[in-house]
Amino acid sequence: MRKDGRKPDEIRPINFIINFLKNPLSSVLIELGNTKVLCTVSLEEKVPSFLKGTGTGWITAEYAFIPGATTERTQREFMGRKGRSMEIQRLIGRVLRGVVDLNKLGERTLWVDCEVLNADGGTRTASVTGGFVALKLAIKKLLEMGIIKEDPISEYLAGISVGKIGNEFYLDLNFEEDVVAEVDANFFITESQKIVEIQATAEKFPFSWEEFKIMKNLALKGILELIKKQKELLKNV
Repeated sequence: MRKDGRKPDEIRPINFIINFLKNPLSSVLIELGNTKVLCTVSLEEKVPSFLKGTGTGWITAEYAFIPGATTERTQREFMGRKGRSMEIQRLIGRVLRGVVDLNKLGERTLWVDCEVLNADGGTRTASVTGGFVALKLAIKKLLEMGIIKEDPISEYLAGISVGKIGNEFYLDLNFEEDVVAEVDANFFITESQKIVEIQATAEKFPFSWEEFKIMKNLALKGILELIKKQKELLKNV
């Protein structure tokens, strides 16, 4: 058993609060244990310059911590995103684009903004999981408004972390586990079990392909549980 009472292959309690804000096209607060991320989607009727005239849309993301997200105050990034924030926001946009047919969006951009309200590990995976729900809600609204004609999302998507501590592998690490993990991996996988992206790092010693398979199987278990939660939420919306 882990310190929070979970089994090694158990994800943290998850909750989604939709329509958390009034103004964006869509908004979702995802609570994954003590990690809480507010994900919003906004529409911009233009695309980056490299897509002008192509008829193709774009999905991009921004990611940031609010000052009170951590035990010690996190400074706002007034002078531009730090390296970690840039890496994660590019990841979020890249992963979400992996399940979207951008041609069906037309020449418009969907901005997925992820604000970490409370950080306790897994903020990037929670951002993708919650961001996907917000994206689904935004697409539904665009279809209802007649702005787009077809649903561009090909399938459901979620993200989860897996780590190795000592000789044991754990699913969905919290911060306390993440900082001592000898191997840390983030998996972003679709409902049909196709890989969109995997980030895996040996923090101390290299890991074997057999150990990677263990992590992959744990991740698939968690991903399918998260997608089930997403689908249960959205079927009533």
